[in-house]
Amino acid sequence: MKLKTTALLITSLLVLAGCDQAEKSAQQLMGKAAETAKQAIDDTHKAAEQAISDATGGLISKKESSSEDEQKTESSSQEI
Repeated sequence: MKLKTTALLITSLLVLAGCDQAEKSAQQLMGKAAETAKQAIDDTHKAAEQAISDATGGLISKKESSSEDEQKTESSSQEI
């Protein structure tokens, strides 16, 4: 009986350790996916701005970013 109980406890500990490792891996993967998605959005935004500039011959210019806008962008990317 003691052997079965010990085996059950050891198995439970191994399962919990495996779950913890899986959670850490999932968090890392989600962090990388979020960063990749952010980069894709930034690249798309730049391409769209370039396309608009090309289409309008530069008549419509991008507004100058204030330091406040840049801080908002940095803080939103840090939340991910």
